[in-house]
Amino acid sequence: MQPQGILIFFCGKMGAGKSTRSRQIAQALNAILISEDDWLSQLYPQEIQGLADYIQYSRRLKGLLKQHLATLLKAGLSVVMDFPANTKTQRVWFQELIREHDLAYRFIYLDVDDQTCLDRIAQRRQEEPDRAQFDTEAMFHEVTRFFEPPTAEEGLVIEVI
Repeated sequence: MQPQGILIFFCGKMGAGKSTRSRQIAQALNAILISEDDWLSQLYPQEIQGLADYIQYSRRLKGLLKQHLATLLKAGLSVVMDFPANTKTQRVWFQELIREHDLAYRFIYLDVDDQTCLDRIAQRRQEEPDRAQFDTEAMFHEVTRFFEPPTAEEGLVIEVI
């Protein structure tokens, strides 16, 4: 029997380094990297104009990916998810996936202060001008209103960085 892959996913405020860390881990483990931003920008290039649109299309994408991810992981491939697990609701989706398919996982919480996140977002705007519409201080504060740090009571093993 082939060993199962591991699902790796992240929690952290906007600008905490989730995408950077996910790329690093995927490369180090020779794992499959699935980026929500990449998929959403390809599938819905003009539709996402704000946070409400993001939430709607993110839900659609997760519905599409759930069985696909389980298939990849059961086939022995590790998958790094550059999808936020920044709210209890978002983490429930990962928990259901893990529970329904008895998956091994790593849940990484990037505990980074607001100013560092804002500095990184400003740098990202300069390096990736196409993201400037959403990578703003105003968007950071809007999104951060909903951020919920993970707790042990949620039932996930949390690796804090």
